[in-house]
Formats: sequence, structure tokens, C-alpha cells
Amino acid sequence: MFAGSNIRKALILLFALTAGACAAFQPTDPNGPRSNEPLYPVELSEMGPRLEEASLAWYQLSQRYGLPGKTEANLHPYTGTIQSLPANLPAPIYLPKVTSQATPTEEETRESLRRFIVEWQRLIGAEPDELSLVERTDEPSGIKVARYEQRPFRYPLRGDFGTLLIRFRNDRRLVEFSSNCIPNADRLQATLAGLTPEITSEEAVNHIKTQSLTVTDVNGRQQSFSLSPNAVVEARQLVVYAQPSKDPPSGLQIRLAWEIDITNGPLKKVYLDAISDEIIAAS
Repeated sequence: MFAGSNIRKALILLFALTAGACAAFQPTDPNGPRSNEPLYPVELSEMGPRLEEASLAWYQLSQRYGLPGKTEANLHPYTGTIQSLPANLPAPIYLPKVTSQATPTEEETRESLRRFIVEWQRLIGAEPDELSLVERTDEPSGIKVARYEQRPFRYPLRGDFGTLLIRFRNDRRLVEFSSNCIPNADRLQATLAGLTPEITSEEAVNHIKTQSLTVTDVNGRQQSFSLSPNAVVEARQLVVYAQPSKDPPSGLQIRLAWEIDITNGPLKKVYLDAISDEIIAAS
């Protein structure tokens, strides 16, 4: 009786080990990634609620600043952030005052900017701690310029998104205010963290060196280039690349890409998708 029981236990153990081995060495699913894997490219769509939220934020802030009547905000179609101040603004908007001195110090100017960003962050579309000041200059006309970059992800953000521009006069009066920052970037971070590059830096460089480069210019026309043997190609780093989505046309696509520098070539920089192995942008 004990021998039969031991045999049954051995058979059960053998079956479990065999099943585990089969699971460990399953071939790649020919139907593509399973439903529980991150969708790629990462889509930032459903802009309707975001545009409504930004419109409400503009109305509330404009009333707080004493703008007469109801003005409409000029919102970015892909991010729902402030694209520009309304034309013929009926009343001025000022940065917060932080000193009683007629001419604030640079430190006081930056503090005024910081407070403004905190107050207007719903229209900027980025958390204050995601923004890094990359330019603070004074133009010959006397207008002051502050430019910020949004840095919400593990990898640098590239593409024509993630910039905040504030231009103002010496009396703190706002002249220009625009943002194409990516809203709710913290929600995207978890998805992006689950992505693993399928293409190595060496494979990316080899792709650029050996294949014809087909890129689309600003007018939507495709052009093809081939690199000469003396061209130097270097995969600098992985980046998060944001670009308008083709479907739906009002959303954004977020991709993981290799940023590739080219010396002695017809192009200076190429972005190669690190997962799909396709060129997504070049300049």
C-alpha cells in the first residue's frame, strides 16, 4: 500500500516538473503581445475631459485676476494646455509680487515665477517639480524670458512637447505664456517603466548605417537618404519621444527611442524606435 502511494506521489511530482519546464520554454506567441502587456505605442487620447478641465481653470483664474467678461483660452489641441494668451486681453495679468522694491533681484524674480507656476499649473499641464528652468534671459527690448523643460520620466523627453515659456515685463506684466507640457505624466510613468527595449544601441547604429533612411519633412513629403562610408553614427541615449498620433488625430503617441547623432551625413539627428525598430523622426 505504501509503495503504491509513493509511486503516485512520484508521478505527481514528475508531472509538475514537466509542466513547469514547458511553461518556462514556451515559444514566442505568434499573435503578438498578450492583453496584459503594455499597449505600444503608449497613447494619450481622450482629450475632451482635459480640454474641459483646462477651460474651467482658465475661467476661474481669469475671474480671480479681474478680467472683465468671459474670455476663451487658446488651448493646445494635443495637450489641452495653454497655447497662447487671448488676443486683446481686456486686462493685464501680472506675476505674483514678492518684494516692495521697484527692481526685484534675480532670486526674487525666480520666486515670482515659481509662485505663478504653482497657481497656473492646471493650465500648464505639469507639476511644478517636473519643470526645470533652462533659460532666464533679458531681451534687448527689456522683456524677460523664462523657459522651462518638463522632465517627468526616467529618460529625457524629446519631440515638440514638454516646454513652458513665460515672457514678461520688468513690472511683472505677462506678455506671452505658452505650454505644450504633457498632462498627467505621472500616470504614464508606470506604463513606460514596463517597456523593455527590443533594439540594442549597437543594432540601432547598424540599422542607421546600412539601411536607407526615409523621413517625412514638415510638409508631409517623404525623402530618402543613404549615409556615406565616412559618416559617424552614435547612439547617445534612450529617450521618451512624444509625437501627434495619427489615430485618433487629436491624441499623442509616446514611444521609447534611441537618440542617434550623425556626423558627416545629410541628417544630424535620428530617432529610432527602440521597440519597433522604425525611424520616427529626424532632423
